[in-house]
Amino acid sequence: MFRKSLKALAVVLALSLGALAKIPAGTPLTIRLTSEITSRTARSGQTFHGTLARSVVVRGKTLARAGAPVSGVVSHAKSSGRLHAPGELSVRLTSIRLDGELVALSTSSVSTKGKSHKKGNIEKIGGGAAAGTLIGALAGGGKGALIGAAAGGAAGTGVAAATGKEEAIFHAEQALTFRVRSATMESRSTRRK
Repeated sequence: MFRKSLKALAVVLALSLGALAKIPAGTPLTIRLTSEITSRTARSGQTFHGTLARSVVVRGKTLARAGAPVSGVVSHAKSSGRLHAPGELSVRLTSIRLDGELVALSTSSVSTKGKSHKKGNIEKIGGGAAAGTLIGALAGGGKGALIGAAAGGAAGTGVAAATGKEEAIFHAEQALTFRVRSATMESRSTRRK
């Protein structure tokens, strides 16, 4: 009885390892995030979670079904500056759970940047200067226009600084596609329950 159980366990383990060995490097894994990740709050090394958005099929065999839970890590996070340098984020996958087994992954990274500050800053500062020029010209002629332009430009710069953060964001439920570099089953001693 013991030998039959041991043989059955060996067969199951061999089949599991065989399936993992068939996930070739370069296989795409498309996931959906379970929650938002933003450069305003994310830190390098922070974990995130998601689910496999599409089943992984290799040579006609389904290796992972849609809905399988995945975990990943933020590999780079930089918050936005006020008037320059939009936020940056990079993430990569670290594991997927297949049929109750935790499989460690090494994948490519997916990155994003916040919008550029340049256009918005020009509009805010230029709009403030133009409004100041108009008001100054109406109130005090040519000299008033110069004073108004300076005051309006300063006000526009203040508005740009106060509202100018452009964070990088991966939205909840957003689909991200990673490419597998390697996949290995975690040993029983390191497997999470």
